Amino acid sequence: MSSNRTINPSSLSLSDLPWQINWDKDRCTLCGQCTAVCPMQAIELAVFRKRNIATSMDLKPVGNINPSERPLSAFETWYGIRQKKTVEEKCIGCAMCSMVCPNDAIKPVPNQGIDRYRFHVNQHGEPRTRGGRRNTTDSLLDRIKFIRISMLTDPALDAGRHEFELRTLLGRILPPKENMLRLRNNGWIPPVREIYPLIIGGMSFGALSPTMWEGLQMGVAYLNEELNMPVRISTGEGGCPPRLLRSRFLKYVILQIASGYFGWDEIIHAIPHMKEDPCAIEIKYGQGAKPGDGGLLMWHKVNKLIAAIRGVPQGVSLPSPPTHQTQYSIEESVAKMIMSMSMAWGFRVPVYPKISASSTSLAVLNNLTRNDYASAIAIDGEDGGTGAAYTVSMDHMGHPIASCIRDNYLNLVAIGKQNEIPIFAGGGIGKNGNIAANAAALIMLGASGVQIGKYVMQAAAGCIGTEKDRCNVCNLGICPKGITSQDPRLYRRLDTEDVAQRIVDLFVSFDIELKKIIAPLGRSTSLPIGMSDALGIDDYQVAQRLNIKYVV
Repeated sequence: MSSNRTINPSSLSLSDLPWQINWDKDRCTLCGQCTAVCPMQAIELAVFRKRNIATSMDLKPVGNINPSERPLSAFETWYGIRQKKTVEEKCIGCAMCSMVCPNDAIKPVPNQGIDRYRFHVNQHGEPRTRGGRRNTTDSLLDRIKFIRISMLTDPALDAGRHEFELRTLLGRILPPKENMLRLRNNGWIPPVREIYPLIIGGMSFGALSPTMWEGLQMGVAYLNEELNMPVRISTGEGGCPPRLLRSRFLKYVILQIASGYFGWDEIIHAIPHMKEDPCAIEIKYGQGAKPGDGGLLMWHKVNKLIAAIRGVPQGVSLPSPPTHQTQYSIEESVAKMIMSMSMAWGFRVPVYPKISASSTSLAVLNNLTRNDYASAIAIDGEDGGTGAAYTVSMDHMGHPIASCIRDNYLNLVAIGKQNEIPIFAGGGIGKNGNIAANAAALIMLGASGVQIGKYVMQAAAGCIGTEKDRCNVCNLGICPKGITSQDPRLYRRLDTEDVAQRIVDLFVSFDIELKKIIAPLGRSTSLPIGMSDALGIDDYQVAQRLNIKYVV
């Protein structure tokens, strides 16, 4: 729109925008802080002109001037704050203007009548809600109850007084006799890592800001070094800073390779110089929030540093293909990718695939059971978050994580390998804040551990985005909190030590809550993986589908 007064078929009014700016003329001192801090440039300093009309009866004599000779109208002019109405400069409700205003003169207010706005948003390909779909409070994982409570005297019943550690295994867990046989015949046994069951899922160095990414790494290092919690973090696609590859803290990191292969030249060249092996190698074939789609890093975020790490030109969008272009089948993928990554690290590092939840995940799992080098499988459900995805993919494709995990675990039980290949679940865990309860439910459905991503940004970095159209500009590189931005003016708002402290607090609280859930089950030394008799739900159809108890 060229002017605020221009009316054409694509014109918008304030009633069409999702957020409206309330500005108090009497409080405002025109300091300009609100316009300077707005990430969308949705407000501007403007000149307002008001025409005041008076009748002859309202006029009073002024000096020698007769009231009848005075003009009946006059103009009043003042400076103020005006909200822009274009889609590109719409208010996103982040309230940064309110945070910096010294006089509480401005604040965004949500608008309820925004149905017509959807058309304009779709024209520009911008998301209306945060990554992940079914953005409601009704979550299946939240409805699952833990119904098996031991009434016997057991030290584990009191999680507060009796210490016990939570651990899970990442790697191919073979029976002792088979392990010895492989060692005798091949001189090699599958590598296994003992890790914490809550993993920070793949959020790439590029998708996240440098301060956010460094803060996460610092928090993970502290949890391992000081609190003896073997927490692991996945790099996501895109590589990582060279100094991390040559650091002793690399052992706390899961390196991810995806279909774009971004950043892998840097990683491969660093292998001879690595002081420690990474925890594992994760090969990403799919993401639950956008199954069938590849990743996408918008050009706004591809600055000089990101371009150098990923080995691409600066300032270009980086789409990953939906699938690995060199693979034509699951069998070939297992043979090529898992074997080649295992060989690169001398068969010392667990290698496993990450796939999006679907009915075909059973075929992937069955092929992994026939391969000696596959260490695990990670399955990402449809409620997972993402910064950039097609709306049609998010709304109409995917598979819920609970039933997919259950199907895969029961499949392993049927072939007698439920304790051999760990399954890690992701997608929508902690969506409504119940992270420990959601994780416990998935573990009892058959998962060996869970991965979280969006919850980390919400809890550790103070993300202000909501499922009600607030903020949600992660993909545009203008995150007002500096979490997902590569602009130094924005990411310097985020303190790395503060992020690290929040990560530590998150895991400590999760640890306490998870112990409070599983302690009454009488499990003090191991996770209740597959302990489905401890679960119940008040929906008969769901109970039948998940093979858990129906309770009302």
